[in-house]
Amino acid sequence: MKPYPLIHYRFLGSLLLLILLSFGAGPALAQEAPETQPPAEQGVGGSLPAIPGLPALTVTTNPDGSEEYTVTLQILAIMTAFTFLPAILLMMTSFTRIIIVFAILRQALGLQQSPSNQILIGLSLFLTLFIMQPVFERVNAEALQPYINEEINAQTALARTTEPFHAFMLAQTRESDIELFVGIADNPDIQTPQDTPFSILVPAFVTSELKTAFQIGFIIFIPFLVIDIVVASVLMAMGMMMLSPLIISLPFKIMLFVLVDGWAMIIGTLAASFGV
Repeated sequence: MKPYPLIHYRFLGSLLLLILLSFGAGPALAQEAPETQPPAEQGVGGSLPAIPGLPALTVTTNPDGSEEYTVTLQILAIMTAFTFLPAILLMMTSFTRIIIVFAILRQALGLQQSPSNQILIGLSLFLTLFIMQPVFERVNAEALQPYINEEINAQTALARTTEPFHAFMLAQTRESDIELFVGIADNPDIQTPQDTPFSILVPAFVTSELKTAFQIGFIIFIPFLVIDIVVASVLMAMGMMMLSPLIISLPFKIMLFVLVDGWAMIIGTLAASFGV
């Protein structure tokens, strides 16, 4: 039988020594080893200082039963909530109605890429900030500033943050849509619209926003549809069957939209639809 090289025996010896240290031989050997640590770095009685815990990851229970989380856990919760920010922007603000109306307007004009999607999204975003400004100011005054000044805890700040959004969405939601989702959820505990939880109010609000946006889009589409019909009838009467009516009607639709100051009218109508 071929003997193992010397390096294998050294490896086995080191492994055996490691096992002995892990099962209790380590403290005995450590007691026999000379002290190399300066006394100034040792704790009381010559022992090593205790390893500190993680006080940043704690939850404190108040006498009233409420709980307070440390700053580390609060920051973790805030960073996690940021991942839901796009969904909150789309589903709980005026953004949905605005972007749908702008998309229908571009389709009614017959323009496929102008204005581009980036311009429409940017315009919708800033118009959303303008319409939602009273809600954001209320959140800042009632929740954010008191929390920064340590006048309220995180749970109270979160509750005060949801109240303005709840009131805004409730004012824009049809009662029929709320009744629809209350019936689907089979929740008889809701007596008034103010008692509607977010799990029911958010889908009802989105449904109402879609209906309102398509109603506004239908009204916008009518004058441009009339221009398309008139141009198509004129071309057919002149025998120009091979000429596309869209090419001829597009300048007239743009001219009509500019003459009536269409952008100001559309944006003003959208803002007025939210009560701004």
